[in-house]
Amino acid sequence: MKYAVGYQLAEGSESPFSGLVEQYSDAISEVYFPWLDMPSGRSALATRHGYTDWSAQSRLEADLKAIKSMGKRLDLLFNGNCYGAQAISEKLRNQVASILEHLEVAVGGVDIVTTTSPFIAETVKKYFPAVEVRASVNMWLGTVKSMQYLADIFDSYYVQREYNRDLEHIRMLKEWCDENGKGLYMLANSGCMCYCTGHSFHDNLVSHESEICEVNNVSDFMPYTCWRYLRDPEHRHAVLQNSWVRPEDIHHYEGLFETVKLATRMHSRPGMVIDAYARGHYTGNLLDLCEPGFGSTFAPYIIDNELLPKDFFEVTSSCSHQCHKCDYCKKALDGALVKIEMNPESAC
Repeated sequence: MKYAVGYQLAEGSESPFSGLVEQYSDAISEVYFPWLDMPSGRSALATRHGYTDWSAQSRLEADLKAIKSMGKRLDLLFNGNCYGAQAISEKLRNQVASILEHLEVAVGGVDIVTTTSPFIAETVKKYFPAVEVRASVNMWLGTVKSMQYLADIFDSYYVQREYNRDLEHIRMLKEWCDENGKGLYMLANSGCMCYCTGHSFHDNLVSHESEICEVNNVSDFMPYTCWRYLRDPEHRHAVLQNSWVRPEDIHHYEGLFETVKLATRMHSRPGMVIDAYARGHYTGNLLDLCEPGFGSTFAPYIIDNELLPKDFFEVTSSCSHQCHKCDYCKKALDGALVKIEMNPESAC
């Protein structure tokens, strides 16, 4: 089982991301990336608050070309939750086509397009039939029926995060995918809350981030449901009820997924995340593995990964998921919380 890792554009004196891919080449099969300022599931790559890094495209292309030469598959993201008035337009169709055509010349082409948009999926399927079209994890596809509806335009699917710890359910999805020539993939280290009430609201904010950042927003409103909920210490055990799978437990998914996605596009230490999953073991703050990680909310406490109960995966992958009736995760969190001494100078 290999990993798909999210691309980061190096800044300043940082080494190119292709160097990190080369370092963990044996563990990585795919690299997923956005195209500059196109809407995607994260912030724009080249422009922030009107300031554009004009070297971004050439550096991105050089990196992608190097990664492609290593035999890694390139996965282009068009996974914004909203494309506004252009959602089914000729303009968007032409943008998608021109980017794919350009990347064919510039880096040798992409192998996959991951999208939330049925319109983009149909466009790629129609005009670029050699490119695999993959349904984004942000589509919340967790049933055979949900995959069947658009099976004519999607070649593969990211399984809905909420089913990550339900191995029997995943086996059922995998059986259907195998029978119908489809691929199935999983995101392993999402910090997002399961069944989050603010999921669609948050994804729409990200899609329109370039516009939202330029207006006078209300300063005392917390737009992110997860951060809002976790401000109350009584709620923090909910983090253990989320969809992430630890490096120590990832071996349970052998045979179910050929490739597992790691969220590293916005992570401050992508190499640490890749290393932990490549080795199948992690020593440190469990929150640091995820994106988002909520470390600042828990400070000065951490969740010591090695202090979680030995039966954590066994219990959380076979329980009824009726979390409001159970206190297992609350007790597990109490046993794994460790207070660390903060360095006053480093906190400034």
